[in-house]
Amino acid sequence: MQRSLTALAVLAAVSGCTAQAVDAHGKTPPAVRTDGSTSPTPTTTAKDKDDKDDKPAPAAAKVLWSSGDKGTDVREVQARLHQVAWLITAPTGTYDSATASAVKGFQGKRGLPQTGELDAVTWERLKKMTHKPAQWELYPYGGQPAAQPDPRCMTGRVLCVSKTSRTLRWMIDGKTVSTMDVRFGSQYTPTRDGVFSVYFKSRYHVSTIYHTSMPYAMFFSGGQAVHFSSDFAARGYYGASHGCVNVRNEGKIAALFAQVRTGDKVVVYW
Repeated sequence: MQRSLTALAVLAAVSGCTAQAVDAHGKTPPAVRTDGSTSPTPTTTAKDKDDKDDKPAPAAAKVLWSSGDKGTDVREVQARLHQVAWLITAPTGTYDSATASAVKGFQGKRGLPQTGELDAVTWERLKKMTHKPAQWELYPYGGQPAAQPDPRCMTGRVLCVSKTSRTLRWMIDGKTVSTMDVRFGSQYTPTRDGVFSVYFKSRYHVSTIYHTSMPYAMFFSGGQAVHFSSDFAARGYYGASHGCVNVRNEGKIAALFAQVRTGDKVVVYW
């Protein structure tokens, strides 16, 4: 009998099994492992495995602008999207459906989550592929804020023309009567800077050089004049004049033409 018990004990030790027993107090002692320790044998459950494999998902990039947002920042986003031909329409300053669609397309092309929202990752990628928009790119069809008047515009009756903001202020004794968007000549036919005066007005003028219509023309320097331009109205700042100061709003230039007198000052400045 003793031999049988001994044999069973040896078999148990070799096979790695443990026997259940109770101590002097009737309690079950820790199981004895084959390595001689009394620590419980760790077990791995399906839940434990899932917990190990279930790594936390990476945090989503911070959304900077999305549908409905407005402002100059949105206008810059739109101008940059226009540079890479994802947004065909001109910047409006409102994050509309066209902008969301353009962002989504840009994201998909570069393997980014196609949310249509402008997040921090998308923004950095877009900035690397584009340049900071110039003022005219932000307002290609006008509507930009007028620059502060040049000091030379603060007395008398003045056509105060800023090349920086591409705007014209009609001023009398330092007060702005009206403002309007204007366009200038290209690098090959630049609009001259300086102080001039209106020396000739022509309501239905036609250029003798380019044979184009120049309604409400107010000449101030040689053949350069302030006048209405249908091309400016149609193409915005994607075109240029031959040196004249183009006005895109026919109603405003008509009202201006009626008020300006021969001899009124013209200041063209940066």
